Amino acid sequence: MQRQLSLLDRLILQADQALRTLNPKSQQALRANPSKGLDTVELSEQDRRHVAGLMRINHTGEVCAQALYQGQALTAKLDDIRQAMEQAAEEEIDHLVWCEQRLNELDSHTSFLNPAFYAISFVIGATAGLISDRISLGFVAATEERVCDHLRDHLAQLPVEDLGSQAILETMLDDEQKHGTMALEAGGMPFPGIVKAAMSQSATLMTKTTYYL
Repeated sequence: MQRQLSLLDRLILQADQALRTLNPKSQQALRANPSKGLDTVELSEQDRRHVAGLMRINHTGEVCAQALYQGQALTAKLDDIRQAMEQAAEEEIDHLVWCEQRLNELDSHTSFLNPAFYAISFVIGATAGLISDRISLGFVAATEERVCDHLRDHLAQLPVEDLGSQAILETMLDDEQKHGTMALEAGGMPFPGIVKAAMSQSATLMTKTTYYL
């Protein structure tokens, strides 16, 4: 019989997950990197910097996703919702690792602002979970919708010869769409357009800063 975790147990696990998320090379992907085996092409310096900026944004987005799901899991009312959040967080680890690997290949770095964005996202997720599981799941769906918009935009900006980054972002897009659909099917409340617009505006701060930092 599986032991029920106390609040202290869950807080310790959350702290461990935060450290592993923010510490480079401390996570391992369960799936192979989609770019594995694809021909690598030498990018111009301008293209290399641009792709690195895009992949840094996506990496920070995955850091935020980890924090959001972990915060929601901590305060979820129902066990099945908590388990769904924890499972989603595990699946997002693949994205985190793939983006980090691509940044290393581009001789670049993850964002220096990741700890701050992790903390903000964790608080948002925990707050949503405290309000209700339906709100929490709705927030997941709305967030994944915004993430998918960013991924499509980034795919359009990638150099056509950068097959590796394309493969990573295309796989991430497919996964994020599934997570959003599952959140709604699990009972998430669809958010109105005005709330989604506000979420998009707040995400602008992250994208504009992490592209460079």
